[in-house]
Amino acid sequence: MSAPAASGTSPLPSPRPSPLPWLLLLLSVTTGLVDAVSVLGLGKVFTANMTGNVVFLGFAAAGTPGFRVLPAVAALLSFLGGALVAGRIGRRFAGRPMRHWLLAAALFETSLFWIAAAVATGFDIDAQAPASGLYAIIALTGFAMGFRNATVRQLKVPDLTTTVLTLTLTGLAADSSLAGGGNTNARRRMASVAAIFLGAAVGAVLVMRSGLALPLAVVGALVLAGTALCALHPVSAGPAAAG
Repeated sequence: MSAPAASGTSPLPSPRPSPLPWLLLLLSVTTGLVDAVSVLGLGKVFTANMTGNVVFLGFAAAGTPGFRVLPAVAALLSFLGGALVAGRIGRRFAGRPMRHWLLAAALFETSLFWIAAAVATGFDIDAQAPASGLYAIIALTGFAMGFRNATVRQLKVPDLTTTVLTLTLTGLAADSSLAGGGNTNARRRMASVAAIFLGAAVGAVLVMRSGLALPLAVVGALVLAGTALCALHPVSAGPAAAG
């Protein structure tokens, strides 16, 4: 006797992969660009990596030549301000389509980078002048990166913070087969490291050859274009889950 016919129900379609990991890898590239702008063009200050600023503040407090308090403090305060605003915005968008949240965040971040690019057109890297331009660029990029960090944190995509790699590298080693682990998210972690490396290398070339305006303009364009493509994906029509 032949086997009974299968029921008429069709198998459930496999869920569409989220576009967020690809977007966050692109944002990781822009982090390298921003680090190149701040470290190579604005003196010894980070506007994306706040751990570095706390360390630089310690050096400055000890009187180490070449390290200044005010730029690091400006970067820290602007970063915290951006994170605070993003936290409030993320909660407002909770439950609404994720694409609305992503596009609003991208438009805001891009506007800050493009304003910084406009300010940077009159900035002299060698002389670090005018001082108003220096602190304006620090504040604008620091605020943008704080805003981004808080937004990405609420998206809760594992191993893609877009800005720091310490925990990423720790997980890559600790969860590797050499350590008896299962190589959890190894490809994603390595891609994150490669993305920031690539951004830093490209950013360094752009800063050395053309100054600060071009890399800042490129950062804004990449953020906006990448987020727009992500927003077109059907998965982005689902509700945002910011907490």
